[in-house]
Amino acid sequence: MGRLFLVATPIGNLEDMSPRAVRVLRESVLIAAEDTRHSGVLLKHFDIKTPLTSYFEHNKLNKLDFILEKLSMGDVALVSDAGTPAINDPGYELVRAALASGFDVQPVPGPSAPIAALTVSGLPTDSFLYLGYLPNKTSERRKSIEQVASLPYTLIFLESPHRLVDSLEDLFAILGDRRICIAREMTKMYEEYWRGEISRGIEYFKSKDPRGEFTLVIEGKLKEERSLWTEEELLKVIKKELKAGKSAKEISAELAEQSGWNKKEVYALINQSK
Repeated sequence: MGRLFLVATPIGNLEDMSPRAVRVLRESVLIAAEDTRHSGVLLKHFDIKTPLTSYFEHNKLNKLDFILEKLSMGDVALVSDAGTPAINDPGYELVRAALASGFDVQPVPGPSAPIAALTVSGLPTDSFLYLGYLPNKTSERRKSIEQVASLPYTLIFLESPHRLVDSLEDLFAILGDRRICIAREMTKMYEEYWRGEISRGIEYFKSKDPRGEFTLVIEGKLKEERSLWTEEELLKVIKKELKAGKSAKEISAELAEQSGWNKKEVYALINQSK
């Protein structure tokens, strides 16, 4: 019985391909790729002759049985166009299907655009929220931003060049003038990292013709900026957490950070709710 390997591939610079990734791709009986033409260039560069099959959003359901059948014969490797598979692609559905069928699933770690941008952003890295691409439509994009506006976590989004300025303007309108790192074409020839406030980022990229792939890393809401929860809001969440089986100690620690109340006040409300 084979294993499903999730193989991370370079996001631009081919020197970031690990020796283990090359070996796993060579030894697998099949490579499932998001775009076989794109991955074919990578395989040719490293002289990997393993058979290739497409696995992407529009054929993912039709290909599951075929890939699972190949897994019964040996190892199968999953790759995306760039970076780590199952992030912003249908790979997680293949992972679920493989696990449900009793196959082992293992990562071959390597490049990841969100993590690479986060680490060099100069913003807090201890807690962050990755949200993929912002919606295309302005109303939906603004709604998505509003949903995370009060969170203290560093926020990470992907964005296309033709929507970059519009998205920055929506981020500014809803989040205010927070610090941001705008990473462009990471590890590639025109690699760029712009750091500053969102308002300055709008001015900078309005004067340019944005090109390439962008990753946005944005400061979370600072503690002193976060609004204090009402007692009603706090009690509602406390009851939900108690039903989930969490202890008073766990709840008071978590909600004190999120609500602006101190631990003793939260603890007292927990006891009232029991």
